[in-house]
Amino acid sequence: MGFTELRAQAKKAAPQGLAVAWAADPTVLKACQKALVEGLIGHVALTGPERAISQAAEQAGLDLSNWTIKAASSPGESAYQAVELVRSGECAILMKGKLNTADLLRAVLHKERGLRGSSLLSHIAVIELADGRLTTLTDGAMNIRPDLEQKVAILDNAIRFAWSIGLAKPKVAVLAAVETVNPKMQETVDAAALAQMGARGQFSREAVVDGPLAFDNAFSKEAAAHKGISSPVAGEVDIFLVPEITAGNILYKAFTYAAGFKTAGLILGAQCPIVLTSRADGEESKLNSIALAALAAREG
Repeated sequence: MGFTELRAQAKKAAPQGLAVAWAADPTVLKACQKALVEGLIGHVALTGPERAISQAAEQAGLDLSNWTIKAASSPGESAYQAVELVRSGECAILMKGKLNTADLLRAVLHKERGLRGSSLLSHIAVIELADGRLTTLTDGAMNIRPDLEQKVAILDNAIRFAWSIGLAKPKVAVLAAVETVNPKMQETVDAAALAQMGARGQFSREAVVDGPLAFDNAFSKEAAAHKGISSPVAGEVDIFLVPEITAGNILYKAFTYAAGFKTAGLILGAQCPIVLTSRADGEESKLNSIALAALAAREG
């Protein structure tokens, strides 16, 4: 299953509302319009500076006369307005527009006015590989150096998300630099613990978890066989769990820019899925991210 099939799957869900914070971005607006046309979402509510939004719409060649626009004078105010649209039930998906991620997350994490969920917030990237198959990568954008408890939450978010997009009983590779447990390398100890937790059914949904695994052995059955490593996930990974943000960020950008794979991204763990893509990402990446959010929102 690739992004085309995933968008077709998302159309079957009841269309939900999408709230965009600081929506003065022509690429974001075009992605929203296409999502409306494809039936991925039911309506769009924009927050931000009305004049700049109108200029962005003109640049994108769009007529926003039937769209909801809530004026805001600052990115922070815009973020709180978008969050309130979700809290009120008018929208079920939140999307980052042309504002800093910190401004959006400040509103999301506000104790009284935010969208805090029961889990740790984490980022998941979805990548369409050369063979047309989807895989995911977490967390290359949110959690800097997670400890074991945080990795459990990050992986649980990813497993539940994988099920929501049709990746049942996902295969998880917990990445490290080596395939053996070394007490001096905490990421290998954590990986072994996570693998054992998977074997004992300690995550909220069923998954096959193996680690520690170096990336080559996780990505390629041939590489694993060459090293004499027997793994139930080698060459078939649905979720790559990285040890810390730097490794995840580099791997994600290598997938995107060096390999040229199509990508999308969300923040998980809040009361609603949050579409969070790089400002450098194009319309298609943002559209695919909206489709992912529509599927995740359906699962609640």
